[in-house]
Amino acid sequence: MAEESKEKWLNYLALTTVILAVCATLSTFKGAAFSTRSVLSQTQAANQWAYYQAKGIKGYLYEIQKETLELEFKKNKANSAKSLNNEYEKKIVLYLQKIKKYDEEKAEISKEAKKMETIRDDAQKHAGIFGLAVIFLQIAILLSSIAALMKRKSIWIIGLAAGAAGLVYFANGFFLFF
Repeated sequence: MAEESKEKWLNYLALTTVILAVCATLSTFKGAAFSTRSVLSQTQAANQWAYYQAKGIKGYLYEIQKETLELEFKKNKANSAKSLNNEYEKKIVLYLQKIKKYDEEKAEISKEAKKMETIRDDAQKHAGIFGLAVIFLQIAILLSSIAALMKRKSIWIIGLAAGAAGLVYFANGFFLFF
């Protein structure tokens, strides 16, 4: 009779070990997927910020040109022909439009870059939690293996506690409930 009760808990031990191993594998895959998403989002955000800087430089060049033309226009206003003054005014208006366009584009680019950074931050949270799940699940698998080898139910119960923590982290990796 003692032999039958040992055999029964060993069957449960084997079943829980398989379940823990499957969850550890899934945690590894999901953690890697979120890590990849984090890296890609960081790269996309960096690209957006580089694009933002390029637009800023272009806008700054137009600002310098506009200021130069304004100074020349003021300096030559009285001495220049009316048609030349009109050309100055047209160019200044054109440069103002370009500056405004680049400022609007920079605002859009900044918004997109911040969106990518938010995705990156979220992915890093998920990846870290899945990493913790893998640690606890592997500890539980290790303790279950030792319990099976030594036929010690107490070690398996400790492993189940570690496995439960791993399963909580595994679920949290998907839903971020804490």
